[in-house]
Amino acid sequence: MLSQSYKVRRLKSALWNPITNIANQLRRSAAECGIGLSHNDRKLIRLHNSAKGKRVFVIGNGPSLRGTDVDKLCGEISVASNGIFLLFDSKKFRPTYYTVEDTLVAEDRATEINQLKGPLKIFPKANRKWIHPAEDTLFLDYILHYPECPADTPDDSDCHPIFSTNCASKVYAGGTVTYVNLQIAYYLGASEVYLLGFDHHYNKPSQQDEQERSVIISRSDDVNHFDPRYFGDGYRWHDPRVNRMARAYEMAKVAFEADGRKIYNATAGGKLEVFERVDFDSLF
Repeated sequence: MLSQSYKVRRLKSALWNPITNIANQLRRSAAECGIGLSHNDRKLIRLHNSAKGKRVFVIGNGPSLRGTDVDKLCGEISVASNGIFLLFDSKKFRPTYYTVEDTLVAEDRATEINQLKGPLKIFPKANRKWIHPAEDTLFLDYILHYPECPADTPDDSDCHPIFSTNCASKVYAGGTVTYVNLQIAYYLGASEVYLLGFDHHYNKPSQQDEQERSVIISRSDDVNHFDPRYFGDGYRWHDPRVNRMARAYEMAKVAFEADGRKIYNATAGGKLEVFERVDFDSLF
């Protein structure tokens, strides 16, 4: 027989979820209209079109970044993610905005992320479990859902995610943190976005790595990023779905070009061919 306290908890949960959903919808609707109902939302709204007519660099973390003079980006508007701080001992470059989408990265790198100073840090609200609130930290409503796609959609399908043009209201998942970053760059008003460090290729885990479903625990140096410590021994990462990432990039390309804006790939080499390529050094 159910205890009285258990029944009360079940009732509170049943009542709380609809109330939370209504509150979230109200908050998103207000943000769409440029009205912030919280300090966090008001700060997000102030970012709108703050880079209008300017170029923004979105930085990936592929091995090609090792051969790129990222210090040329000092003074540029940039968005970088995850373990980019592993560059900071040897480079002057610091991104304008820093993001982490993946909860595994947020948990495993919480100490470094919380200590990071300089960039404005932006995370999905789910990462508040590990990321401390601060004046240099903002949180997004992050929707981990592909409304046009069944849950068991194969990697080789033509299913695309949704692209949000208002990250103060919400952003959508796209299988890579870069998709969030492109939604942020769009909201900033960037007329041109240049991608850097996007090799768009991953080596499969070695036999000594552990894998449970889509989560891999590294037991060796990371060969898929610019620094072997990135997802080195003991760090967890999700098995990347490159085709899903490509579909997200295609959706971002459509969104930008529909508004007369453009995304370019300034990566040295790599396998990302969704965007027109440009030579990084020619931009300076």
